[in-house]
Amino acid sequence: MRVIVTRQIPERGIEVLQQAGYEVSIWPGTLPPTREELVEFAKGAVGALTLLTERIDAEVLDSLPSLKVVSNMAVGFDNIDVEACTARGVIVCITPDVLTETTADFTWALILSVARRVCEAAAAVHKGQWRTWEPLGFLGRDVAGATLGIVGLGRIGQAVARRASGFGMRIVYTDRARQPREIEEQLRATFLPLDELLTESDIVTLHVPLTPETRKLIGARELARMKPGALLINTARGAVVDTDALVAALRDRRLWGAGLDVTDPEPLPADHPLLRCPNVIVTPHIASASEVTRARMAELAAQNLVAALRGERPPRSLNWDEVHRKG
Repeated sequence: MRVIVTRQIPERGIEVLQQAGYEVSIWPGTLPPTREELVEFAKGAVGALTLLTERIDAEVLDSLPSLKVVSNMAVGFDNIDVEACTARGVIVCITPDVLTETTADFTWALILSVARRVCEAAAAVHKGQWRTWEPLGFLGRDVAGATLGIVGLGRIGQAVARRASGFGMRIVYTDRARQPREIEEQLRATFLPLDELLTESDIVTLHVPLTPETRKLIGARELARMKPGALLINTARGAVVDTDALVAALRDRRLWGAGLDVTDPEPLPADHPLLRCPNVIVTPHIASASEVTRARMAELAAQNLVAALRGERPPRSLNWDEVHRKG
């Protein structure tokens, strides 16, 4: 049986598929396949190991009647129409947990880099602009003792909060529902509605999935409620933030700065106005990009695919029970 992989991934993932006896076809391009290329490439395949760049919806599924499993090498799944997959008996899998700590580390890399103007200062050195020590040169914002607002206290949000304890920060959070009291006490985190969190936080960091409810969750109104001089960090999904409103807030210096590992659109065109804001750091969606973590993600995605095709419950599936309840 043939399975496809929609881009070159760490070798461990390919090995798992090959050792299970599948014929593995890997998309040869460095860029994702177009919609039409994906359908042609996946014809006859029983399984697909996909990335967040591939949109799997009803139209694609109807063009691929042999497809039984879609295993996304990501914790997010906004690129997959899970309801359409379930209706057609297609199992959907994701790779949570394995990227939690690495993503939390990178969130802190952005927090510190934006607050202390690390990229601006390093660029000045490379341009030969470092003349002497300056008492007013590249003054930044203190992180220690600040208030950290976490929007979405799931696995990654909690990992970010644990790291904040070393900076003596006050931690507030918002979510669809409050976390159990033991988690709040362990993290010393206080629940607040979103509007209150925005007005009280020196740093706001986003860790929510992209859903209809969270699309443009942070827009012009929410940005206006943030403290003057606050920081916004996003390692979730770009469309959680209204990009145009963010550009306006950065240009007006209502925000100190922003650290974005995800954008809307993604990738950003080189001439996008967001990239002309000196107080923003944009990275190319690399929060989980450590050698160990990406290898684990590839391995788990492959394990999910193999298990589901064997009729076994995958380690991490979104709709296994629903598909089997339908019979």
